[in-house]
Amino acid sequence: MRSVETVLALVVLATVVAAFAQRLRVPAPSLLVVAGVIAGVLPMVPEIRVSPDVVSLVVLPPLLFAAGEELPWRDLKAVWRPVTVLALGLVLASAAAVAAVAVALTPLPLGMAFVLGAVLASTDPVAVTALGRRLSLPPRVQALVQAESLFNDATSLLLFRVAVSVGVAAGAVSWGRTATEFGILVGGGLLAGALIAGGAYLVRRHTEDPVLETVISLVTPYAAYVGAEALHGSGVTAVVVAGVLLGTQASRLTTARIRLQLGAVYGTVVFLLESVVFGLIGLELPGLVRSLSTSTNWPVQAVLIALTLVVVRLAWVFPLSAAQQRRRGVRPTWQVPAVVSWAGARGVVPLAAALSIPLAAPAQDRELVLLLTTAVIVLTLVVQGFTLEPLVRRTGVGLAAEHVHREHLGARLRLAKAGLAHLDRLSESEAAPEFLLDQLRDSWQARIQRIRENEPDEMTTASTAESYRRLRRELLAAEGAELNRLYRAGEISDHTRRRIQRILDLEHAGLGDD
Repeated sequence: MRSVETVLALVVLATVVAAFAQRLRVPAPSLLVVAGVIAGVLPMVPEIRVSPDVVSLVVLPPLLFAAGEELPWRDLKAVWRPVTVLALGLVLASAAAVAAVAVALTPLPLGMAFVLGAVLASTDPVAVTALGRRLSLPPRVQALVQAESLFNDATSLLLFRVAVSVGVAAGAVSWGRTATEFGILVGGGLLAGALIAGGAYLVRRHTEDPVLETVISLVTPYAAYVGAEALHGSGVTAVVVAGVLLGTQASRLTTARIRLQLGAVYGTVVFLLESVVFGLIGLELPGLVRSLSTSTNWPVQAVLIALTLVVVRLAWVFPLSAAQQRRRGVRPTWQVPAVVSWAGARGVVPLAAALSIPLAAPAQDRELVLLLTTAVIVLTLVVQGFTLEPLVRRTGVGLAAEHVHREHLGARLRLAKAGLAHLDRLSESEAAPEFLLDQLRDSWQARIQRIRENEPDEMTTASTAESYRRLRRELLAAEGAELNRLYRAGEISDHTRRRIQRILDLEHAGLGDD
């Protein structure tokens, strides 16, 4: 009963915090962590201890799935090389650096220090995606940051298993076995994710019930995670792969009405889960501090470990960015690598790993690793979370509001012209009554005029004549085809495509059932 009350309290707290975050123009996850820490120190608030199964099995899959669906395949293909370097090399370097600092500053033995390094080695996709939603980053920069956080977990998970084997179970490291395990982790995750995505695609293609579609969409990430774990693969990788694959097929899977419903449902689920997990991170820190009787210098240790992660990330990102820019014949700049370096927040995935450290580990060492992990997560979410948007503005990396608005209007204008062209073809073939075509032509010409004059594009969404609704659906289909062509040709960004697709979906839904 106490856990239910805690969850309800976190949801209420998150709703209030989100309202204030919008007014203050600060990221809600960062503000929620601060609110959780403040609430955790109050005497009437009970001590919070999170179960690892709650984080890894209940919270992570839908959040990772939603983040994967938001990652455009076109932009992912453009950044796969730097993502691979960061997901492998940077994770290894970060783990080694944190382990060295932990050995020098904390009472942790080498094995447990390596466990701490493996836990904190990768950036967190949930935190990075939540922080990045508010930023108007260029598509490639957004894809780089998001894809790195999504695909570096397999590397950190392998390091974590090796570290636990050495530091807790006192096992020996076999490089051949380690390479095999890495292959199983990645291969099992890829296979399970692809299979579940294929199965979900086939089922959803033959389903038109909004309730069933919603249930299938919600079950898919859990099926991918459990299926991969059953194959001894990476459940995180499987969920991400399923999300990316299904995200590329979103326009083919469902009708406009179902897409709107799924968007609303997933928006609610993501808000609730992010609220609970980020609030729990903040609430858990005071209890961990009270339970740890030794290591009074933990704040200094946590700050230095967080600084180590930032320095190592800077040392990798800047040379990598410079090498890429020189290869393209461009003079290296500091703005983009500065933003990418600073967008390395830790969050839910490191917390889940720290919570899963076996109880066979010495209790004091396990508690200290969990405390330092939670403290570093709070530091990165608060410091980097609150300062990332000002850094984006200072560097000028973010897309100007005028640019986003201009791209949006340009795409809307070309879509409306595509609709008019389809009307002309219908008129030539005499496929519909001329008076209906004239009425629609006047409506679409008025829309073009409103777009050109930068006025609100108020779309008519109802008609008593079935033929009128059918023609409007055809026009919307023509605009949808043009929207997909513009995106595939690289003329508009994924952000603009999604905004306009929602407008078309709303208009399509207003016409009633197909």
